[in-house]
Amino acid sequence: MIVVNKVSKTFQDKLVLNDVSATFLPGKVNMVIGKSGSGKTVLLKSLVGLHEVDNGSIMFNERDFTKMDQKARISIRQEVGMLFQGGALFDSSTIEENVLFPLDLFTNLTSSEKLKRANFCLERVQLKGVNQLLPSELSGGMQKRAAIARAIALNPKYLFCDEPNSGLDPQTAMVIDKLIQEITIEYNITTVVNTHDLNSVIGIADSIVFIYEGKTRWTGYRDALLNTKNQELNEFLYSSEIMQRLKATTEQ
Repeated sequence: MIVVNKVSKTFQDKLVLNDVSATFLPGKVNMVIGKSGSGKTVLLKSLVGLHEVDNGSIMFNERDFTKMDQKARISIRQEVGMLFQGGALFDSSTIEENVLFPLDLFTNLTSSEKLKRANFCLERVQLKGVNQLLPSELSGGMQKRAAIARAIALNPKYLFCDEPNSGLDPQTAMVIDKLIQEITIEYNITTVVNTHDLNSVIGIADSIVFIYEGKTRWTGYRDALLNTKNQELNEFLYSSEIMQRLKATTEQ
């Protein structure tokens, strides 16, 4: 579980996060939604320590990440997997080398143990046999799956995904969504997905945090979106077709 309590962040006198609070549950796909510039990416980067918050706390299973020095944070970072927007694979490294990277960085496993783990992760995302290929030799969807394999290499307790469907066609995006959902449930991971893709919200979101102009304006479960009285959230969910699909999904 991750608990965010009254987190604020300012850049050059601009308040980007304003007393944001949220709870992200294990074994659930927790989505952070909002318009571009709302602060959701800054929140995600704050959760993994890429930004230092000005105020508030971020608790990883009752461990206060915001009060830790860099050395103390290593133990939590070893429990974190990160799926960056675009995948962010190392272009000049093979797929196998990409998946091995966090294992080389954070573990004392033998070479054979690391290779066994890398192969397991690649097979889990249905990429068996691509070890010696370069990222450029894979399709966009396969690159995202390889990035997921790298993200789960350390068997993380926490998985952070920044716009995982960016640049993908709808069908491939559904495959990535399903894979994220399966891995979350299978390994009881606390998964936080930063997205503006309402199809993903409809498909796999368990709990949702809506960020508006740097503030937490709504939190709840997917079904509750249909009955929200929050004006900003309703404006964000502008498409009646999407709302109809959401209603159909929740009534199944």
